[in-house]
Amino acid sequence: MQETTLIGISRHHENFLQVVQSYFQLTKPRIILLLLITTAGGMWIAADGQVNPLLLLVTLISGACAAGAANTINCLYDRDIDYIMERTRHRPLPSGRVQPRDALLFAIALALLSFTLLVVFANLLSACLAMSGIGVYVLVYTHWLKRHSTQNIVIGGAAGAIPPLVGWAAVTGDLSWAAWVLFAIIFLWTPPHFWALAVLIREDYAKVGVPMLPVVEGNESTARQIFYYTLALIPVTLLLVYPLHVMGAVYGAIALLLGGVFVQKAWQLRNTPSDLQVARSVFKYSILYLMLLCAGMGLDSLPVTHQITNLVAENWQTWMSLFG
Repeated sequence: MQETTLIGISRHHENFLQVVQSYFQLTKPRIILLLLITTAGGMWIAADGQVNPLLLLVTLISGACAAGAANTINCLYDRDIDYIMERTRHRPLPSGRVQPRDALLFAIALALLSFTLLVVFANLLSACLAMSGIGVYVLVYTHWLKRHSTQNIVIGGAAGAIPPLVGWAAVTGDLSWAAWVLFAIIFLWTPPHFWALAVLIREDYAKVGVPMLPVVEGNESTARQIFYYTLALIPVTLLLVYPLHVMGAVYGAIALLLGGVFVQKAWQLRNTPSDLQVARSVFKYSILYLMLLCAGMGLDSLPVTHQITNLVAENWQTWMSLFG
């Protein structure tokens, strides 16, 4: 892999804070935030809205470390194409602010810390799941699929769907059908989310030869796929309500409302596949969608929500009997 650094960009840190900032950037913190939200959602549902605060904190820290390790290795592997693409060439590795060997050691340290914390404070299953997430992201997505297949995001998206499994396993020590539905939700959400971004930065991917779907098959085909995956996502989110009965009416209403808006935006992109403003709207909403959906899971899981919905259901039956 070609060792290149940016001309005109300082390769040296002026103080310790800049060193910390560079290593922090390697972890891609904005991506980690979404993963932690899904982890917390899995824990919240598994614990019926009553998560042990210490377990929640440790699991989120462990998840951040595991995701940070995977993202750092991704940056290490992709430093050649990151140098070429305008939006990534100022990252720590292509700019020369962090050396490849140091980045690798940093990633290994994060992975070991994640595994140790989960084994000590949660259980071995959650720790192994976190490590499998790193393996899928690095080996399956980054190494195998990203530069060789238009389905890289679809299959590689399994890595991003593992965090809710980690959260669930940390609470219960096993994986139920509900946990796998959470996995399926993130798995189906990933293609619309990432392909909308790929439409926006299609030229960058084309420049470095990464076969993202918009580059190989065009925006029209990509917009159709985004719409189909969004349609498939909605009924899967409702499986938590029926037949699994781990979520109630509050979550169901939130999921339908959020899903309806998502489908509407995806349909708009399908009708105008070359409109970058619409693609940007789909991308931004996909982030908001996942955050609010997980918030809906948390809200529905609260004991007070159960009390309110039970009270409404009982009074509703009384009112119906009176009118009947």
